[in-house]
Amino acid sequence: MAHMLKAQRAVAGSRIIGLGHYQPARVLTNDELASMVDTSDEWIRTRTGIIERHIAADGEGVGEMATEAARAAIADAGLDVDGVGMIIVASTSVMDHSPNMAGRVAAALGMTNNPVIIDINTACSGFEHGVAVADAAIRAGQVERVVVIGSEKLSQITDWTDRTTCVLCADGAGAFVLEATDDPGVGPVVWGSEPTMSRAVIVEEESGNKFTQDGRMILRWAMSKASEISRSAVEAAGLTMDDVQVFVPHQANLRIIEPLAEQLGLTDRTVVTDVQVSGNTSAASIPLGLSKWWHEGRIPSNAPTLLFGFGGGFAYASQVVLTPNRKP
Repeated sequence: MAHMLKAQRAVAGSRIIGLGHYQPARVLTNDELASMVDTSDEWIRTRTGIIERHIAADGEGVGEMATEAARAAIADAGLDVDGVGMIIVASTSVMDHSPNMAGRVAAALGMTNNPVIIDINTACSGFEHGVAVADAAIRAGQVERVVVIGSEKLSQITDWTDRTTCVLCADGAGAFVLEATDDPGVGPVVWGSEPTMSRAVIVEEESGNKFTQDGRMILRWAMSKASEISRSAVEAAGLTMDDVQVFVPHQANLRIIEPLAEQLGLTDRTVVTDVQVSGNTSAASIPLGLSKWWHEGRIPSNAPTLLFGFGGGFAYASQVVLTPNRKP
């Protein structure tokens, strides 16, 4: 006899109702870096566009930053912490395995509603993977609200003697709150990986758990593949590039962001370039940059916003989201 299992009630989709971020107080300038390693302000700006970056203090870890970003996003959504039923944390710089980072955040927030807790590590595209998982869980009727967090303490996996990578790395966190809706504000994800490039970004025990990358390989990939993936995400959302008002790529390097925006024909739109003052924060870079610019009033309400993350693994993910409605 065939058996039929009862399915959860599905909903149309999800949308963002809150944004939050956190950055450490300490700012590390290019001139300070020049006193630590053979580099200069001119060299760093010319090759990366970065002017300064934030570095976490001792005792200010991935969990602490993730908690503050989540708290800010939940407050921005007008909720209390138990109004969220799932926590997803994307990070590649977590040093502890259990309890997982999402569980640590739930405990730090004082949640009492037994939330689902999930960690994701696809490095720099981790946050966009998290948004896709959250949206799928909401669409399936599994949960009503999810907080998705990207949090990184790259300073603890940085080789501060390697001038090609230490000038990039920074710390911080950003978060979205997604809620079930009959009027979807998160488009389908276009995601995947390039297995032949799995060694392009490495953080391994054999190398002392320090970040290394093949920057030229990543640049070549970004310039040849990123625009196609981004356009596919826009098409999947039922839009054209003319509809996109905001572009938030992974804040890897200004020398990737600017030509990619040009390839996509988005140079006359809002292109988030937070990398200049925040550095490369891997999985945190997209929610951190978007939240900062949103709260500064630089991004409009209900704006079709193209997200595109890529990096270690070698994984990528892209989707279009609508920014929240501003509260009066």
